[in-house]
Amino acid sequence: MMGPAHSLSGAAAWLGVGAATAAAGYPMPWPVLVVGALICAGAALAPDLDHKSATISRAFGPLSRALCGAVDALSHAVYKATKMRGDAHRSGGHRTLTHTWVWAVLVGAGMSLLAVQGGRWAVLGILFVHMVLAIEGLLWRAARVSSDVLVWLLGAAAAWILAGVLDEPGNGAGWLFTDPGQEYLWLGLPIVLGALVHDIGDALTVSGCPVLWPIPIGRKRWYPVGPPKGMRFRAGSWVEIKVLMPVFMLLGGIGGLGALGYLG
Repeated sequence: MMGPAHSLSGAAAWLGVGAATAAAGYPMPWPVLVVGALICAGAALAPDLDHKSATISRAFGPLSRALCGAVDALSHAVYKATKMRGDAHRSGGHRTLTHTWVWAVLVGAGMSLLAVQGGRWAVLGILFVHMVLAIEGLLWRAARVSSDVLVWLLGAAAAWILAGVLDEPGNGAGWLFTDPGQEYLWLGLPIVLGALVHDIGDALTVSGCPVLWPIPIGRKRWYPVGPPKGMRFRAGSWVEIKVLMPVFMLLGGIGGLGALGYLG
């Protein structure tokens, strides 16, 4: 799928989680719901770090383009080192390492550890990166015609304001993990969810997605998981734009209302 659809699906997924926790009797504080949805929307773009033309490659100028090139090379190297006889020959790393559950879990765990060990500035950095990505994905039309600096300033302002709100007592810095020193440990959860939602979205397209790597399936370790070929669509097609994106918006709205207790 394309960047906007990925971001919408990420936000909708976290709002759905919020609705589920509320139904189970453990509602999220509203700042966790909002911040988690934005982080998940941004994180849903991150697996395309292996693609030099993806939305994320433009998000931070030369820095993100260089990072995408490095991740593409790393992903290709891992693919060549671990492929089995049934896996096809590839000339690049797109839709390999960063499109697996292993990558999602490792990145999410790493961000949680960074948030806990790095203190406030680490939290602000994580929020800033994901706020910029959320702007690029959710407000993609405006972001493309705006200055990169303006997008970065908006992301920085959002990160600063949201971190201040979360730090208020009862607003969610210690949500889910309540022991002293575990504040913001939960930040990795929307990052993992965003990456997995991205993979599921790509699995619906023609090429599928090797989300189960390194589990071997038949003679392949990079098996492209997906529905039957007749049910798949091309990225950027009318199915994605006219059907899936409105569905994601609807589901996100329903999830948000459920999470805030308006459907109970």
